[in-house]
Amino acid sequence: MFTTILTAAATAGAEAPEYGLLPALEEGGPVAWTTFGVLVIMFAGSLYVLFTKLFEQNKIMRQGNQVQQNFWRAPNLREGASKLEKDSAYRQVVDDGLRAEQEHTKLTDPVEAHDWMHNSLERSQNLVNSKLNGGLSFLATVGSTAPFVGLFGTVVGILRALVKIGASGQASIDTVAGPVGEALIMTAVGLIVAVPAVLAFNWLQARNKKIARDLSTFANDVQGSIMSGGEVRPVVATKGAAPARPAAATAKPVGQATAGGVQTKKV
Repeated sequence: MFTTILTAAATAGAEAPEYGLLPALEEGGPVAWTTFGVLVIMFAGSLYVLFTKLFEQNKIMRQGNQVQQNFWRAPNLREGASKLEKDSAYRQVVDDGLRAEQEHTKLTDPVEAHDWMHNSLERSQNLVNSKLNGGLSFLATVGSTAPFVGLFGTVVGILRALVKIGASGQASIDTVAGPVGEALIMTAVGLIVAVPAVLAFNWLQARNKKIARDLSTFANDVQGSIMSGGEVRPVVATKGAAPARPAAATAKPVGQATAGGVQTKKV
């Protein structure tokens, strides 16, 4: 009897269907494999965009710290620009500003120097911001479409599973629940791809806005320095400088004193 029980258990174990990602892909056929490949490409592309943009942002932020430390300590803009990296976004703004100052004298039509300088610096900022925002649209596309791509794979998997079950003539709950539940794996894969893409998009977008604000502030300072001939410059804090002391109390008029809260005057 014991041998009979072991034989029956072994037979049941051998006939038990296997569930998981690979069986679901095999059940879905070429359509399921294609859908899964698209999701893998989306996930790999999202990681590539995330790390490349993160590298570019960290580079510009490091350049911004360099500007705060060295640039405004130089006697003029040209010497300050020479202290920055050649491919620095901040140096590009300074070079464009100095070039705009020289080219303004060559204009045949009268254009306000302030407007010409502002437009030149704004164009320089837009080039930097456009480079930083490149690729973020891919993350937004992945975040919005990956769940539907996974859902498409689920629908195809359920359809093929139901057709196969109908052809076998076995419509019991154990034969339907397994294949149908297995097809839902593709929806889960779609969500796994979409959620990190959305989080990465929001995070990178917030960092880009901070960089844009810092770059706009720097461009405004550069414009003020050029238009004033170097007289207008931002205040640079000196390392180790003592805090400013409060203003001294107003001196009392000579010959007057207070005693007991009553004002007296010497005769």
